Amino acid sequence: MKRPVSPVLLLVLMLAGPAAGQESFRVELGRDGETLADMHPVFLTFENRPLPAISPEEVARRYRRLFETSGEPEVRVDALNRLAQIRDRSGLELGLSAEQEVGLYRDALASYEAILSRGAFSGRLDELLYQMAKAYALTGQPGRSVERLEQLVGLYPDSPLVPEAQFRIAEAAFAGGQYPKAESHYQALLAGSGRPDLKAKARYMMGWSQFKQGEAAWRRATITFMAVLDQFLPDAPSLARVPEASIDTLDDTLRVLAMMAARTGGVAALDTWLARAPTLPAWAALLYDRLADVYTQQGRFEEAVAVNQAFVNRYPQHPTVPDFRDQIISVWQAAGQPDRAEGARADYVAAYREDAAYRRLDARHQERWRRFARAWADSRYVNASALRRAGDLAGAAEWYAPAAAEYQRLAMRVVAPGPLWRLAGDAWLGAGRQAPALAAFRTAGYQVPGYDAAVDSAWAEVRVLIDRVGRLAAADQSLALVSLSAAVDRFTETYPDDPRGTGALADVAGRWLTLGNGNRAQVYARRVQVHPLAQPSERYAAWLVTARVRQAAGAFASAERAWRQALALHHGAGMEAAREEAKLRRQLAESIYHQGAQAADQGDVPLAVAHFLRIETVLPGSEVAIQGRFDAANTLLRASQWQDAIHQLQRFRHDYPDHPLAVRIRDKLVLAYSRSGQPRRAADELLARARDLANPWPDRLRAAELYHDAGDIEARNALYRQYLATSPVPTEGPDHRRLQRLRHRLLSTEAIPEPWHEALVRAELDSPWHSDQTLAWATDSAWVLARRAADRFRSLPLVQPLEDALARKERALAAVRQRLEQAERLGGEAVRSQVLFLRAELYRQLARDLMASEVPGSLNELEALQYRVLLEEEAYPFEEEAIALHEANHQRITKTGYDEWIGKSLEALARMHPGRYQRQVRWMEWHPEVTNDGA
Repeated sequence: MKRPVSPVLLLVLMLAGPAAGQESFRVELGRDGETLADMHPVFLTFENRPLPAISPEEVARRYRRLFETSGEPEVRVDALNRLAQIRDRSGLELGLSAEQEVGLYRDALASYEAILSRGAFSGRLDELLYQMAKAYALTGQPGRSVERLEQLVGLYPDSPLVPEAQFRIAEAAFAGGQYPKAESHYQALLAGSGRPDLKAKARYMMGWSQFKQGEAAWRRATITFMAVLDQFLPDAPSLARVPEASIDTLDDTLRVLAMMAARTGGVAALDTWLARAPTLPAWAALLYDRLADVYTQQGRFEEAVAVNQAFVNRYPQHPTVPDFRDQIISVWQAAGQPDRAEGARADYVAAYREDAAYRRLDARHQERWRRFARAWADSRYVNASALRRAGDLAGAAEWYAPAAAEYQRLAMRVVAPGPLWRLAGDAWLGAGRQAPALAAFRTAGYQVPGYDAAVDSAWAEVRVLIDRVGRLAAADQSLALVSLSAAVDRFTETYPDDPRGTGALADVAGRWLTLGNGNRAQVYARRVQVHPLAQPSERYAAWLVTARVRQAAGAFASAERAWRQALALHHGAGMEAAREEAKLRRQLAESIYHQGAQAADQGDVPLAVAHFLRIETVLPGSEVAIQGRFDAANTLLRASQWQDAIHQLQRFRHDYPDHPLAVRIRDKLVLAYSRSGQPRRAADELLARARDLANPWPDRLRAAELYHDAGDIEARNALYRQYLATSPVPTEGPDHRRLQRLRHRLLSTEAIPEPWHEALVRAELDSPWHSDQTLAWATDSAWVLARRAADRFRSLPLVQPLEDALARKERALAAVRQRLEQAERLGGEAVRSQVLFLRAELYRQLARDLMASEVPGSLNELEALQYRVLLEEEAYPFEEEAIALHEANHQRITKTGYDEWIGKSLEALARMHPGRYQRQVRWMEWHPEVTNDGA
């Protein structure tokens, strides 16, 4: 059975053209046996150059008639030769059947033998021998034919017919299985001077004769067959010029070489044979290909793949390498191993994945690469999709990534790349690679003319960016949102009629608002508001953005208008819609509230109050409306419009008595009443509130101050007394000063001030905090108490029994001294002169009282005299103490200077010790002497 022509040899056939007008020979195939030993060479049909342009049929007719009518052997032989030449040269049939031709030559043999027996011939005997050999061959006498050919070669070695005679002797030997003899004669022909075409045939047949001798002669056979290939295919260009008549010869030569290689080491044998050549023969790829075919036909698929792969590995730059890679795929398919065929296709794709390698492929292989690459990428995409559906996202990503890269590479090598760019984007996205996915979608959407799904690819870019922004934290969204905005701009500008564009614009507006970029948010929102295709829901979202932007920018009037637009576009029913409407109304109310606040800040009180009060028409009873009412009153308070403020405050308390803000109304009413000249009403508000407080005293004390301001001393003092009755303990200086102020006001206005004098002094002495004012108050109270104690001391008489009276006197003296010490502690150095004077006078008074005390009536005159002497002795120490204190006061002159109380001490000393202190003294100021020159 004739084998199919291989892809590599087919390549040669495609490049080769007809070889008209050239001498050639044809290999007749299909005549081998079942085994290697049964193989025999093909038989050749010779074709000579064409005859001159005369009618060969007429010439042949005449020679045939001459042969039939002549009785001369020489004439008959010559006529027969001419007929043979005409047929051989022209290729025409001469009207003879095979039987007729054989009969013709059988008749001619007698003439041949007659001429040869005479030994005389007018022509050439070598030609006669040749024709005799031919005649014997045609009449079925090959032995006699060979004898005549051998006779020709032996007798006429220089005859031009020797090469052909050698060839026919060799053929006869080959046909008879005498392969060494055949090889010898073929070799003799090649060594001689025969025609090139005949030598080519001889070389081919010599290879077969060597092959038939068995493996021992195969080395010679390989050399011969390789020489045949070298002759027909000397260089690469010759592969494109193979004559059609030579194809079978070349194919047969390659076949037998491949069979020998398969039997003697396969690829290693080829390497050994090819190593004999100085460079790689042009036909080397054909030989590798044929060996792979042999293995495939024998079912040795692994070895067939190895041969193809060996060529790829050894000669990676050879132009036929793509065919070998393709054959690997075919072998695995023939072997029924689709997985390994798929792997071979993957190798094929990988080999020409780079642009430089791909460009080296011819158009046929480029198309094949694109087909394989698409299938390879599709298979990975399908596997990835299955893994993703199963929930294995990581595994899916590993399959999506190579598919995406292949789709993208393939897109740059096809005429209509749109779908491939789209697939690349989907696959990159599945692989978690957003950047190349976005680039692929963008390319498919905007850079592929005529792609009918471009708009969907462009939209895919927008959706991916929307998802990416949504996954980022707010702090990281800015750059991503810039990209999203650019994508939405591209989409809406390129596809203005696509209804998805307005939704994307609204989405971007909302996102810029969330990031705090009101300007950009407003730009996109405005584009939605004016777009003719925008849906009510999208316009609603855009107006929400505008409202929030305006509100955030402090443009509350514009915000109010935007909120009203949004409210007009809001539709729906149910709880959710009701809640949304409530939010809108609250935002509208807040925009009005802020307008009121702005007007208040600008000093426009009437406008501010109007805004605050109109909130209730938008959202009655709401917190913002209540706050507006409250702030309206506050605005009037800040503007000192007291009566209007009081009116609003009273209305608020009446309308919202339980609202948390109501507790602040009293304070504001207190302020308004106080500032409007109504302190008593302010105090009443405070006392009313204090009734409900756990600690009422802060408010009561404030009320007392207001009563003080109103001149209601009685009401004030009543609150003071109640508070001080609680025995408050100060915790800091201001508390102490406040309490002292209360005591001082009470002692200044109460009918019985003594307790408050005593409390004020005691509190000041016990306190760690003092002020000049509280010390002055306490010092004054201490003096009041000291004077009253001194008055009591003086009022006590020394009567009998003297001992009891004197004890009372001494206790009174101690009380006075205590008060004086308190005054000195409180007044300090400023009152010391006064304290010393008063203490001295106390002792002086005690001495006088002793001297003036009554003498018991039971004493006689002498006893009475002695009694008085004793009294003088008792009084003397007191008088000495008085003098010492006055002198100590006098001595303070050097430290503090002269003052009123030191002067009084001097006067007292003058009276008590006139000899020393009774002088005319004038105090003068002293100034240092100043010279004329200022020194």
